Amino acid sequence: MKRLFSILAIACIMAFSTVNASTTAYTVEAATTAVTTSFQGDETPATADEEKSFTQVVKERFIEGGPFFMGIVLLCLILGLAIAIERIIYLNLATTNSKKLTANVEDALNSGGIEAAKEVCRNTKGPVASIFYQGLDRADEDLDAAEKAVVAYGGVQMGQLEKNVSWISLFIALAPMLGFMGTVLGMIDAFDKIEAAGDMNPSLVAGGIKVALLTTVFGLIVAIILQIFYNYIISKIDSIVNDMEDASISLMDLLVRHKK
Repeated sequence: MKRLFSILAIACIMAFSTVNASTTAYTVEAATTAVTTSFQGDETPATADEEKSFTQVVKERFIEGGPFFMGIVLLCLILGLAIAIERIIYLNLATTNSKKLTANVEDALNSGGIEAAKEVCRNTKGPVASIFYQGLDRADEDLDAAEKAVVAYGGVQMGQLEKNVSWISLFIALAPMLGFMGTVLGMIDAFDKIEAAGDMNPSLVAGGIKVALLTTVFGLIVAIILQIFYNYIISKIDSIVNDMEDASISLMDLLVRHKK
């Protein structure tokens, strides 16, 4: 539940920041245009078009795309980024120096036994330390029980690392699909206008087709952004999982030497 609340909080903050930034930019732009118009008269529109920044162009294109589909695509971006940021923070906190931990556990085993090694694991954060603790907790029984505990808890920790990642892949697939749907519906509307007018006038449908294509563009942009974060998260998970597997082998070797 705490992670769900953190994801929702991040999403709300990002949504509020986006809306606030757009409102502020629109207000400043309107005020600037009004002041410039009062001094420069009819020459202002051409000058304003030439001096538009990239963010202003993106904002105008986004508004032209229509509120329904563009709003859903924006929601996919906000939720996807919120989950991605939460996962990146969690994975960075879960990263442990396994070599240092293994050395500390070995020293504790040699000096104070199993309980001292378990204390070292309790004072260390991350899935590797948790796996070490579960293995050491079963070490008094036999090595097979310790190995089974390490394998079982390793699967649990892997599930924690991969939690909510599937939602990011869903938004990656959903954003361009929504964009394509908006484009198709826009094209249908354009052909309806042609049918109603009874004339193939390019100016009649050019605006509708442009608006329809904008949904696809923004859907692809959202998918590209989320794909970058998704690939980073997957590579981070793979790195931690490999570290967990190597550390588990090292732990079993330590337990074998300690039993002798």
